[in-house]
Amino acid sequence: MLRLASIALLLAIWWIAAALGGSGKLPPPPSVLAVMITEARSGALFLHLGATLARVMLAFTLAMALGSVIGYLMGRVRLADRLGDPWLILLLNLPALVVIVLAYIWAGLTEVAAISAIAINKLPTAVVTLREGARALDPALDEMAKLFVFSRWRSFRHLLLPQLAPYIAAAARSGLSLVWKIVLVAELLGRPNGVGFEIGVAFQLFDIPLLLAYSLSFAAVVLVIETLLVQPFERRASRWRLRAA
Repeated sequence: MLRLASIALLLAIWWIAAALGGSGKLPPPPSVLAVMITEARSGALFLHLGATLARVMLAFTLAMALGSVIGYLMGRVRLADRLGDPWLILLLNLPALVVIVLAYIWAGLTEVAAISAIAINKLPTAVVTLREGARALDPALDEMAKLFVFSRWRSFRHLLLPQLAPYIAAAARSGLSLVWKIVLVAELLGRPNGVGFEIGVAFQLFDIPLLLAYSLSFAAVVLVIETLLVQPFERRASRWRLRAA
């Protein structure tokens, strides 16, 4: 209820701001809703949302998989941490725009270049988070696994994964919020479809209702995924630590 009340308050503020500032600069909610309906009926809205979500899913999965492995290795092996730390610092401080532009220059305006650039921008946050999780692993549990001769799979399933789950959830939460933003920039600069592409078209035409229609549609999808998938996963992942406490 509180979330719905917050959304209602946002709409009220938007309506008042549109009335005070003029519909030319900020169209009221009904105007934007009409554009959303038109785009949805033509199928363009779902086409572009689907393209963006597919890129997000691929880039996010790639970055989380590589980031988890690299982060765990850096957290457990001192040599790997020393060798990888300069690269990690470089990637953390390299602007996302630079990575995207270089990817397009080197690999061309292709889907592979876009997804790779998005994944590279998300990768260091996953590495940092999982490295801290690997450093926080309880050595007593490792000794117990050796004492009871746990198989690698059993150790991973019952000892390692529960300890890393909160860190994986945190990396997923922060990384997903980053990917949502970067994918739009990648689409704006070099893809022929997607929400970012449509925002670029709206900017060129100075079509504010179209720009807001795609932006808010994308934000609504993000909100649904955050509410139905990310937050429940985060609560479930943190349950182990709450029980241990």
